[in-house]
This record gives sequence, C-alpha cells and structure tokens, in this order.
Amino acid sequence: MIKEMYKSLGLSEEVIEYGEKIEASLKDRFEEAARVAEINQLRVIKAMQDNKVAVECFNTATGYGYDDVGRDTLEKVYASYFRTEDALVRPQITCGTHALALTLSAILRPGDELLSPVGKPYDTLEEVIGIRQSPGSLAEYGVSYKQVDLGPDSEFDFDGIKAAISDKTKMVTIQRSKGYQTRKTLSVDRIEELIKFIKNIKPDIICMVDNCYGEFVETKEPSEVGADLVVGSLIKNPGGGLAPIGGYVAGRKDLIELVAYRLTSPGLGKEVGASLGVMQSFYQGFFLAPIITSNALKGAIFAASLYEKLGFKVIPDSTESRHDIIQAVEFGKPEAVIAFCKGIQSAAPVDSHVTPEPWAMPGYDSDVIMAAGAFVQGSSIELSADGPIKPPYAVYFQGGLTWPHAKLGILKSLEALKAEGIVEIPR
Repeated sequence: MIKEMYKSLGLSEEVIEYGEKIEASLKDRFEEAARVAEINQLRVIKAMQDNKVAVECFNTATGYGYDDVGRDTLEKVYASYFRTEDALVRPQITCGTHALALTLSAILRPGDELLSPVGKPYDTLEEVIGIRQSPGSLAEYGVSYKQVDLGPDSEFDFDGIKAAISDKTKMVTIQRSKGYQTRKTLSVDRIEELIKFIKNIKPDIICMVDNCYGEFVETKEPSEVGADLVVGSLIKNPGGGLAPIGGYVAGRKDLIELVAYRLTSPGLGKEVGASLGVMQSFYQGFFLAPIITSNALKGAIFAASLYEKLGFKVIPDSTESRHDIIQAVEFGKPEAVIAFCKGIQSAAPVDSHVTPEPWAMPGYDSDVIMAAGAFVQGSSIELSADGPIKPPYAVYFQGGLTWPHAKLGILKSLEALKAEGIVEIPR
C-alpha cells in the first residue's frame, strides 16, 4: 500500500526501492536522533513546569503589552532551556537576520570592532555589517569588521584569530551553521573550544553565536559553554513549525537589556511589545520543537546517505555527527540545483503545482532558487531547499515537520534529477 501511495505521488518503482535500501541502512543513526530528541523534549517540559506555564499565558495582549504574562513567562522558559540569565522572544523580531542585526546594533558603538573567526558570515549579514554597502549598515555607524577564514578542513586559524584581536575588538560573531558555504557546521564542543581561546586572550569580548538551524540538534546549546548570547529565528527549529513569525536572543541579562532597548526604545525595553495573539503557537511550537527538529534531522541524514552513494559530495557526509539540520549537496552544475529544488517543491502540501525559478532575492549577491511549499512563508523548519546559482552549485536542504514528508521530498528530488538525465539509479 505504501509503495502504491508513493507511485500516486509521482515516484517510480526504481526510486522507491532505492530509497528503501538507503533507509534500511540508517537504523542506528535514526535511533541516535530519537535519543537526542527525547532528552531535549524532557528539558523543554522541565523549563515549562519550572516557570509555571498556565492557560492564561495563551491570552491575547494588545497595545503597549504591559504585564503581558504570556510573553514574560515564555522568555523565562527560553532562559531556562538555554540556561541563560534572560531572554527576549518576540513576534516583532521578523527573522533570523533581523535578530542578528538587532543584537549587533544594540551592543556595538562607533569605534568598536566586530570579528568573525569562522570566515564569511551568511549572505544577508554582509549588508548588515557593511561588507557590501547598504544604508544603515554597521560600517556607516563607524563599526569596523575583521574576518579570519577557516582552514581547508574547517579548522580554526588560532594564530590568525590571536593576531586579529585588538583593543577595539568588542564582539565576536560565531556562525554555527554553514550558510551558503560548504564548510563544516560547528559542534557545540568546537564552539566551546573557540570561545575559551578568545576569552583567554581578551576576557571582556562578547561572544555571540548565530544559532540558526542548530537548536535541539545536540543535547546542549552554545549558551551552556561560554557564549554570552545565542540568537535565532522562530520559523526555524525553536518555533516547531507553529510559530508564524518571531525571533529570540538569550544570554546575559545586561546584554538582553541592551537588545530590548534597541528593539523598542531606550527606557522602555522589554516592558512593551504586545504578543498579539501568537503566544499559544509560540509555546506549543517550542514544546514540539525537539521532535520536529529530529524529523528534519532524519531527512538530512537520509539525503546525505542517498546522494553520497550516487557519487556527489555531501556536507556533512553520511557518517559524520550532526550539528544542524542543513544538508548541502554539491552538484557542480546549475541545472542540477534547479532540478533538485523543483523536486522538493513538487512534494509540498502547499503550492506543489508551482515551479521554483532562480531570481535576484534581496540581500544576496547572485540569483537564488528557493523551494518551499510551507504553511508559514519562509519557514525553513518546514521542508525546503535553496541555493545560490553560482559555483560550486550546491543545494542546501533542510526541514521536514514529519519524517514521511522529508523522505517524500528527497525521493521527489531524486526523481527530478533522474528525469533530467543528471543521475542514474544504481541497480
């Protein structure tokens, strides 16, 4: 019956059977993902119980949002889970880039310097920092920027980092996930090693971790190993597929206060900003997030194994430990990236009839193709794939609220590549 259902959704028997072989080989990997999800699920429940989440937390607040108990309690829940002094979790933060830009601009002042010890940041941050000129960038406000690239195997250049740190260096930004690069994602242990090295040189440097795509993938977070701030988006892992918008910043209380002043205004900070009826989605999404992240992780592991066995370079490879939900596949040709994304789109519950095409998206330096038939626009915890149309022509796959949907999407991507004559299924 399952095979017939897959056929009714446009899969050939050849692709279905190949997928079955791959899935059968991943039992141990899937069990490990389930173990991590169970631990993190219990941590979320404890955070909610410790902070006495109650039904009144789901009430709607409007206007100024004074005494918004649901908003204030949720921020305590996030602080408990991430083991930080405080947190800011707001629907007024529109996306991950906004959360990062907000944090950087809240803390850095004219004459300060920002350092990235892990190479180039994600494309949309280039205009925030001023690497690419843009009105309102940090560079326009007199904030300078330095970058130390990773080595050939994504190792830290400790000598280069030490040389780059100066009296002006106020803040370090550490991007956990790979973005549109083919480097390795940073594990929490490696982030700890990097932060200890930096703070040994200059203890007062503020270390911020871009945690997007990494939450709940391991049994600890960067905020538990020395990060002063962790930042992310609610339409990625922590929103659990239910949050319709939002972002979070968790960390030191004094720094969260600065971020809140930048989000609203000096003197008001966290006291204002009504939750506008999204609290139940925020709470329930966070409750589901460990399991949803585990489903997405299974999809990434499946994709890595499937495409690696077809001869493509995958990052991470099929045997490596996982530290985020993103799976990169290098195809070496734009036609393959486009075909892959068309396959993912055709598996969507929403807009499956739409054909994705590359276009000049705001914030990027090349055309980008994005496939996502999502319930929440741009939600990359939902099944999605995207990539810039430039060498090495890699596609970045992530998400999947359920494992069966993630599996279908990957098989549909393979079917699309087969139809274009780009791949042959081994017998």
